[in-house]
Amino acid sequence: MATAAPPPSKRRRQDQHDKAISETSATKGNTPLVVFAHGAGAPSTSEWMLRWKKKIEEELNAIVVTFDYPYISGGKRKAPPKAEKLVDHHLDVVKDAVSKHPGHPLVLVGKSMGSRVSCMVTTKEDIPVAAIVCLGYPLKGINGAICDETLLQLETPTMFVQGSKDGLCPLDKLENTRKKMKCPSVLYVIDGGDHSFRIGKKQQQSTGVG
Repeated sequence: MATAAPPPSKRRRQDQHDKAISETSATKGNTPLVVFAHGAGAPSTSEWMLRWKKKIEEELNAIVVTFDYPYISGGKRKAPPKAEKLVDHHLDVVKDAVSKHPGHPLVLVGKSMGSRVSCMVTTKEDIPVAAIVCLGYPLKGINGAICDETLLQLETPTMFVQGSKDGLCPLDKLENTRKKMKCPSVLYVIDGGDHSFRIGKKQQQSTGVG
């Protein structure tokens, strides 16, 4: 049986995404410059961040720049401020990375809060960002409201990596947001994963994972 063709709007989004990936691959021998931002509760030296940094370096053959936001740098353990107050520092890190590694396609990657700030940075100034990767985007706010204003402003191709059991980002709510976004986006779901992609023992046993 023949497979039905996707609707025109979906084809256009995919074509835009493919074009962005193609243009990115044409520069600097496919070696991207990745600025990788941590989440709210742990610095860039956490086990989770180091593991994912290594994965990105190996899988993409990338130059990966990590950093700490001021509230957590130097071993400090303060409560994180609102994401908006972290944008300027994040932007300075991006500009410094680009100046040190010119000519590479720029990709902004972030875990949770870091992904939200990465998106804000992209909308704040005309920075040549080739793509954004959100690892566990915190779509729900503290009060349970859907916080998608920043995502709806994006014009840069965006990838979401989300756990299916992430309470901060219900997949149906994310899908509704993706339909409204101006930029092309893709979603990769980690079945059984929580906000940090951890999979429970029962899920591991039932699927043979772990």
